[in-house]
Amino acid sequence: MVQLYNLHPFGSQSVVPCRQEPARFCCGRDALFVAGAGGSCRVEAFALREQGGCEPLGSFATLGPVRRDYLVTIEEKSKATFLRAYLNWRCMSAGSSRVCVRMVGHKMEESYSETLKEQMSVVEMPLSDPPLCVSCCPVNGDLLVGCKNKLVMFCLKYLVINQNLTVLDFERSLILHIDNLIPAEVAFCARHIAVMTELEVLILKLELVQQSADRTEQCAHRGSTLEKPEDGGPSMPTLQLELDEFIVCQKPVELLGEESKLCEIPITLESTELPTEDTKCFQVQYLLFRRFTPDQSPFGFCEETKLHSVQLLPVYQTDHEEIENKRELLSLFCFFSLPHVGYLYSVGKLVELISTYQYSEKSEQAVLTPQFLHVITSENLQCFTVRCSAAAARDEDPYIDTTVKACPPVALDVCTLRMQLFIGPRAICHFKNHIILLTKADTEDITERRKPTRRMLSRKADSIKSRTNSESEPGWNLYIINTVSTIQLYREMVDYSRIYENVKTESCIHLLSEAHLLVRAAVMDPHFLKSDEKEELLKAFRESCAFLGDCYSRFDTKDYHLALPYYRMSGLSVTEVLKRLVSEGDEIQTYERGFIFYLTHSLNEDLNEELSKESANKVLQIFCLADPVQLPHILCSPCMRNVCPLTAMKYLQKVEKIMPSVVVTLTKAFMALKMGDLTMCEHEMGSYKETALASGFTGQPKLLRQRKEGIVVPTEFAVHLKEMQPGLLVAATVALHENSKIELEEADTFFKMLCGNSENTIPQLLVDFWEALLVVCSQEEILQELLLRVTSQYVWRISKKQLPETKPLKTTEDLINSCNHFGLIFPWVTSIMSMGSPSDEDYHEDISKLQSLLCSQSINIAPALPVLEPLTEAGNVGLTIHVLCSTRLGRYEEALDQLLRRCPDAAVLYAQHELKGDNRAVWWNKLLPELCKTTRLTGNDCPVLISSLKETLSVVAMELELRDFLSLLPEDGTAAFFLPHLLHCSQRRLLT
Repeated sequence: MVQLYNLHPFGSQSVVPCRQEPARFCCGRDALFVAGAGGSCRVEAFALREQGGCEPLGSFATLGPVRRDYLVTIEEKSKATFLRAYLNWRCMSAGSSRVCVRMVGHKMEESYSETLKEQMSVVEMPLSDPPLCVSCCPVNGDLLVGCKNKLVMFCLKYLVINQNLTVLDFERSLILHIDNLIPAEVAFCARHIAVMTELEVLILKLELVQQSADRTEQCAHRGSTLEKPEDGGPSMPTLQLELDEFIVCQKPVELLGEESKLCEIPITLESTELPTEDTKCFQVQYLLFRRFTPDQSPFGFCEETKLHSVQLLPVYQTDHEEIENKRELLSLFCFFSLPHVGYLYSVGKLVELISTYQYSEKSEQAVLTPQFLHVITSENLQCFTVRCSAAAARDEDPYIDTTVKACPPVALDVCTLRMQLFIGPRAICHFKNHIILLTKADTEDITERRKPTRRMLSRKADSIKSRTNSESEPGWNLYIINTVSTIQLYREMVDYSRIYENVKTESCIHLLSEAHLLVRAAVMDPHFLKSDEKEELLKAFRESCAFLGDCYSRFDTKDYHLALPYYRMSGLSVTEVLKRLVSEGDEIQTYERGFIFYLTHSLNEDLNEELSKESANKVLQIFCLADPVQLPHILCSPCMRNVCPLTAMKYLQKVEKIMPSVVVTLTKAFMALKMGDLTMCEHEMGSYKETALASGFTGQPKLLRQRKEGIVVPTEFAVHLKEMQPGLLVAATVALHENSKIELEEADTFFKMLCGNSENTIPQLLVDFWEALLVVCSQEEILQELLLRVTSQYVWRISKKQLPETKPLKTTEDLINSCNHFGLIFPWVTSIMSMGSPSDEDYHEDISKLQSLLCSQSINIAPALPVLEPLTEAGNVGLTIHVLCSTRLGRYEEALDQLLRRCPDAAVLYAQHELKGDNRAVWWNKLLPELCKTTRLTGNDCPVLISSLKETLSVVAMELELRDFLSLLPEDGTAAFFLPHLLHCSQRRLLT
């Protein structure tokens, strides 16, 4: 792996025309601020241009020499240290001499505040302890000030004076008390805090806690502390005892996530806001703790081993529709560095070490950007690659590493893009695509390097220890170094990668991955939509995906499968990929796994692309050489519609000799059909039994159906089977459904298109499919759906007097014998139907199938009632349906009423079949009284009623006691008629 690519990320450079030697400098949104050295109390401001270079804006005075950080400053005067914020400074640089000095939170009078438009405001922020360091949150502008044993948070406020004037102010809102800790640097971003001492780094998150109004005061003084362990050795304060004889060096420690609570650094929160309904209550979450030792260096013991340049870098959601002021934080990264090693951590959704940076010599300072890490040493400005965009992409989409999309790994080795020689680099900061670099020729000058911090109205700041003498020495320069555009550096990376194509495969992939991440980081930038390079960046992104797809296709790598997602992200068609990778006329070309993997997956999917005859035949040749077993599946791809069937048949015959299978035979039959050779097609289909053929279609469903623009479309093979072997077609479709290769709704569309029916017309072949599926279906939800569908179709045909357009594949008897959901038709139903009209004979199959369904216990009657409604008045058929439904619902008396009124002949048959067990009492409570009543009205003119009454009396006499039986008999009846039944009941009693 190549560790140093001598690329050119740095373009032109220009000199900042400072009048005095810089002691501190930093960048705002569009300005560079330079504070003079040697006790100077003036600040020079320069306008920074996007293309590089700067123009003086003027200067303004501070109340004391600046020690650190703008526009929020730490100043020193008369051995006292002050924290001040300079607001509306452009008035001074424009020539105005008016200055307003006020304390933070000072209430301004209306008349006084009107003058704020034309004057600079200096806001004093009093602290009980001298400020040591300060940082400004780039998301919301809040400040974090580091003091001994505490961190103080100031919230940025927007005070609306009137409709024409809004003034910025601060409010001290929270104090974090941290025992035995003197912060050297702090970083603050989106309620995340990084605190750094000489050899320790602690990263915290302030979590907002929802509190009710009555608990606000409790929350204001609540502490968030860690208890010290009762046992387990001395705690940190004990180890920091001042000993004359010993130097105590603690062990190096790295604690991530929840484990970082074990760092034994207690933190107590003190809210300083006045309690209101909107008071925010916080608790501390520990994210990371790392402790180093003075000798933790690859270059041996070094007395000057100290951490420097702690930074928090935010990456935002790539929802570019959001306006800038409401960007949503996606990921957060923390960087800090030892003299010879830098560390980059992700501290967003997951806390982990992403990259470690080894410097070639001792570093002075470092600055992290979304695309690069810039480090200055005693003689070099070094540019390293970073992995922030790779980590953020996975935060945004945890499933990014799939067959659809991919991203280079977060753990990709870091590399140096450039080591640019400078004489005496001393301090560095970053502004958009520019590096601001201070150099000084006197390399023996001992300086103190500190990290750029963030502040209100500015992005980064840098610090250098002020010289003790007041005279500035010659030999210094402040440069603005323009980093080249993303597109330009991307092109150089791509060109550079070509020298490794045939020599160092991994280096080629690595450099193209670097180029891809470079462009990805630019696309994730919140200002992407406003960028002049937007279209070029998107084009470069797709192109970089294509280059990576080429690499994983051409090279023999363990990650060959990545060819598929990268080609998909590139937007290239299969034809375009073939042109990139297949040499014309090269018959002995070999193909690597990545290319075959891409082709296999692409062709096995339902693409709308059709390859030309030449390209399709070339694909056949490729697979015949590389993976002949895949040929049957490839030939069924929608992309291969134009393939020569004769050529395909020759290749399939070769495959069949190696590995014969049902799928190969079916594919050969398909190709024979395309050739128009029906005899060969029938011969191939006769090679296996129908059950084996039906099962074979599950191995390649595209032999029967393909998708076009998301819709299931039948193939020519399916059309052929519909005409010649409809039973096989239905059996194959059932097998596809049971193997989850086709959904129920897709099967509906398939058969409707196959039979040429409209959307609302149900072809008989679809009904055959439903009936066949009922035989094997085991899922209750699908089963009930199928039962309702076939019921609806039977009802529709019977009520509309509509015959099926083709002969059904199964009769009622077939279904009863093969399917549990079709039951034997009850005798009383047969009795009713025997007295039906001759016209019912034309629809006998549909009627008997419907009655058979209702005679089983499978269908849920309640949902089926609306479907059956059209038949309830349809003669004897309607009567059977009505009585069957009433019976399934337990309404036996209602069913008897219907029978006695419309078909009394079947009443006793019904009672004998249905009135059993708990329903036995209906015989004497309902049937006997009704028969007696009806017979009395009709007299002896209805022998059927007389016969039914006698049968009923026989059953009741067997069931009831003599007294109960006698009480049921009518008083006006003929004694001779009832006497035999009374004698039978009496004799049964004597026998028992």
